[in-house]
Amino acid sequence: MGKVKLDEIDHQILDMLIDNTRTPFTDIAKKLLISAGTVHVRVKKMEEAGIIKGSSLTLDYVKLGYAFIAYVGIFLEKTHQTKFVLERLNQIPNVTVAHITTGKFNIFCKIRAKDTNHAKNIIFKIDDIDGIDRTETMISLEESINDKKRLMHTIFNEM
Repeated sequence: MGKVKLDEIDHQILDMLIDNTRTPFTDIAKKLLISAGTVHVRVKKMEEAGIIKGSSLTLDYVKLGYAFIAYVGIFLEKTHQTKFVLERLNQIPNVTVAHITTGKFNIFCKIRAKDTNHAKNIIFKIDDIDGIDRTETMISLEESINDKKRLMHTIFNEM
């Protein structure tokens, strides 16, 4: 499928929805001086084109007691074990993101934990998965950049 054409109205709709996916279409319409029906049709068009893939809720994990973030680089015994290991990682709810990577690690994942002791137990669970040779863990001291808009605006400027 080719690149989908978006106009400035589409860009503005996406910009507002990225800020808050629960923004009512009527509020977006008022700000853009268009009808709510137009917003609905455009969002539907972007959903059908696969540009918008659902909407998400952002939780404050710190307030829920899960302030500890670590990144775990995983070295596999054999690369053909990747799918099996990913299936096992998916069974550990504290593994929130996993990527197959090139370079030093075969798989790179993000974990959330309550504290260092909790993280240690999660990492031990990861280490116990068959097919994992060893892991290397990096602790996140602070999430300094989490910007959902910069890339989107760069893409819009290239269109």
